[in-house]
Amino acid sequence: MPAARPRVLYVTDLAYPARGRRYCDEDIFLTSRLRADFDLALCHPRDAAALMDAFDAVVVRNSGPVLAYQEQYDAFRERALRGGTRVYNPLTGRADMAGKQYLLDLSAAGLPVIPTVDRPADLHLLPEADQYVVKPKVGADSIGLRMVTADRLPGLTDGTVLVQPRIDFTYEVSFYFVDDDFQYALYAPDPDRRWQLQAYEPTDEDLEFARGFIEWNTIGHGIQRVDACRAPDGRLLLVELEDLNPYLSLDTLDETRRDAFVAALTQSLRRFLAG
Repeated sequence: MPAARPRVLYVTDLAYPARGRRYCDEDIFLTSRLRADFDLALCHPRDAAALMDAFDAVVVRNSGPVLAYQEQYDAFRERALRGGTRVYNPLTGRADMAGKQYLLDLSAAGLPVIPTVDRPADLHLLPEADQYVVKPKVGADSIGLRMVTADRLPGLTDGTVLVQPRIDFTYEVSFYFVDDDFQYALYAPDPDRRWQLQAYEPTDEDLEFARGFIEWNTIGHGIQRVDACRAPDGRLLLVELEDLNPYLSLDTLDETRRDAFVAALTQSLRRFLAG
């Protein structure tokens, strides 16, 4: 049974050089608030497997792309699953936590996702575009992403990359959830400045779109970010469903919404530990 004040190992890479974001500031803020309810220790993702047995739960936050420490992450995941360690987000995520296959699956199912293929035989399924986005299936944070013309696609599409049409979207918007509860939305009015975000008031239709992917992922407890773009025809299309360690852009929120998010996260962690 967890102690009266549960012990939480908070996994973060405070030194990760994220473009346009300061991971360390967000995690310093969150841990400063979570300490009111939990006994906390911070560690680098490379050290999580060795330390986690001394804690009631492991919270994975701004830990950076797994590619940078794949061997250590695989060891952490295997040990946590074998030992029944409580990991938040749970290791059952079907989206980015498990790779990029979900984009192919959702696209093939006809759901509102940027059309995505990974085989030369399927290139004809993509709409015509001036350029196409080619990115590794195991990529993250735009690592390895390329923009190419259609004539180059046959030589690049080898099953290890995803291919999508480059869409001249109006803007990108992100919806943030704790468990199944919507918390806030932010958008980037300028497509060339992804991380210059402003508050966004979603419509009922917007929230229905985002909730559809949260329900698909079936994570009972955790933080998820639904990234979408507004296509030229006005539709929202899924760009990414981040269920491993989504950056939250808490510095963009006003104090009221920031406090509400911390309260929702605290309650979620308590429910998770009690389950």
